[in-house]
Amino acid sequence: MTWKQVFTSPVGKKLVMGLTGIFLILFLIIHAGLNACIWANDNGEMFLEGAHFMGGNWVPRILEIGLFAGLLLHIIQGYMLTAQNQAKRSVGYAVNYGNRGSKWYSRSMGLLGTIILLFLVVHISNFWLPNRSHQGFLLGEEINLYEKMKEEFSVLWIVILYVVGCISLGYHLAHGFQSAFRTMGVHNKRYVAMLKGLGYGFSVLITLIFAMMPLSFYFHWID
Repeated sequence: MTWKQVFTSPVGKKLVMGLTGIFLILFLIIHAGLNACIWANDNGEMFLEGAHFMGGNWVPRILEIGLFAGLLLHIIQGYMLTAQNQAKRSVGYAVNYGNRGSKWYSRSMGLLGTIILLFLVVHISNFWLPNRSHQGFLLGEEINLYEKMKEEFSVLWIVILYVVGCISLGYHLAHGFQSAFRTMGVHNKRYVAMLKGLGYGFSVLITLIFAMMPLSFYFHWID
């Protein structure tokens, strides 16, 4: 398979989606671990130390370039695959099997991805850009992300947006987790069943961790 086919052929697109999906899953694990530090209830000290390391160290900074490249590629290829699948199914099936054929979220990956993309735009503009612009290479003084989170998550519509975004992410992962590994060649029935169970558990856990963060600030469950 040539490099052109990797980005243009159906098999190549699915391969890219699988690889970038696994990379983004690893990122979510790290990000969720850092976010969980807010529940140390130490006025954000543990969380701020972790955030300082991630923002002030050049290794995570370099990895961020790969993260954004992978995220962008995942989004582009996702939309291309969705458009390609819809073009092939311009005429609907004679019988609509609904959830008997496949789960609704597996048929709605494009919609869920769009909601997640909108959520990411707000998240990046609220937290990532203000923080990174103050970490060393521009103004040289970090903002207090913990206080920033308190401020942002005191606004109800932002909290609702985050919770909706997290739920969308959970459903996206419920299908995407096992799909990514199947794309990479895992087809054994026992392993596929195990991946499905692991994927459902992972999607629920990630959704809870990320959704509980804005809720914890809004309802003052943490100091």
